[in-house]
Amino acid sequence: MAVPNLALNSGHPIPQLGFGVFKIVPAETAAAVSEALRGGYRHIDTAEMYGNEKEVGEAVRVSGLERSEVFITSKLNNGFHRPHDARRAFDGTLKALGSDYVDLFLIHWPLPTLYGGDFVSTWLTLEEFYRDGRSRSIGVSNFQAAHVRRLVQESDVVPAVNQIEVHPYLCNEEVRAANAELGIVTEAWSPLAKGRVLNDPTIGAIASRTGRTPAQVVLRWHVQRGDVIFPKSTTPARIKENFQIFDFVLEPNDIAAISALNRDEEGRTGPNPDVFARIPR
Repeated sequence: MAVPNLALNSGHPIPQLGFGVFKIVPAETAAAVSEALRGGYRHIDTAEMYGNEKEVGEAVRVSGLERSEVFITSKLNNGFHRPHDARRAFDGTLKALGSDYVDLFLIHWPLPTLYGGDFVSTWLTLEEFYRDGRSRSIGVSNFQAAHVRRLVQESDVVPAVNQIEVHPYLCNEEVRAANAELGIVTEAWSPLAKGRVLNDPTIGAIASRTGRTPAQVVLRWHVQRGDVIFPKSTTPARIKENFQIFDFVLEPNDIAAISALNRDEEGRTGPNPDVFARIPR
């Protein structure tokens, strides 16, 4: 099965399905990424804060694939928003990955209550990496609609993506709409709501009728809505299952029924970006 690509505003394609390594410990990361690459994944999502960039790079190097065949995303650590720190951290990402470029580099969190509320100077620093070619595309993560609008108003480069929490219990439509209006691709993290949606009766009924698993139904819902997803697993069977979502289609009423499960803020599994202010030690 071929994973479709979406066009970024930078002119580069991004595979709509990727493999996430959030909370995969370094000792297990290389094996998990290797399994994903063998199974057909060509998009890996990591971050400085995950502590496993090195292992991602190792898995890509031993895969037998050319570096250009694998789309790698990483993200700026919350403690390095000041321009000098961001430059040093980005150099560290490239060194850890063993690559002279990343396909996509993101500001991990806007942190509007820290750094004097200045995430624009951080973004302008990422523009440097974009212009010198060391990051083929740049974007943001966990930015609210007001945050991305501010970036567009105060900088020259529109983010290529905004990676936000999206799943049936948090459809996050206001931010998705702002992204679409500005030409920003939405990436959905926690696409299965940390597994919380998998026992939902509505999703279970659709899975039963279509002969698919609840996870496949939810991932297909994301894909048909046009978002990029990167589910995480260290289990080979689950890694394979999550990849098998391009040979069936949900009916419009199924899409609507899953979307109707939205609980807005009550459905959020992670921090609210407007108040999140944690800097890892």
